[in-house]
Amino acid sequence: MDIKTTYIYYKKVWFKVLGLMLVVLGIIGIVLPVMPTTIFFILALACFTRSSPALEHWLLNHPRYGTTLQQWQAHKVMPVKAKYCAALGMLVGFIFLLASSPAVWVILLVAIIEVAVMIYLILRPSSVPKS
Repeated sequence: MDIKTTYIYYKKVWFKVLGLMLVVLGIIGIVLPVMPTTIFFILALACFTRSSPALEHWLLNHPRYGTTLQQWQAHKVMPVKAKYCAALGMLVGFIFLLASSPAVWVILLVAIIEVAVMIYLILRPSSVPKS
């Protein structure tokens, strides 16, 4: 094998492994109320798009998350319910963070990241544009 073929092979393996880890985090997010779910599946879809058509197909046709992922992939749409769940999860997580008495810089860093994520989510459309 030449270097380019080897590079492409390992890049696909890396994306597949990363995608599978993100699916595991998404499944954990289903169970834990403070962890998001949808964002992990969106990131996993991005990884599988670059590495495994079979796993991409599996996620896009998932009975519960498939429609949301299809809308994201086609139109970058984030449903209102997913936005509310993300906001609630981040708020609960932030409250737990405050209760654990971390350093001030940790509180500020997490707050800045969460505000940036919420701004990004708010700016995403909530429904598929009409043709």
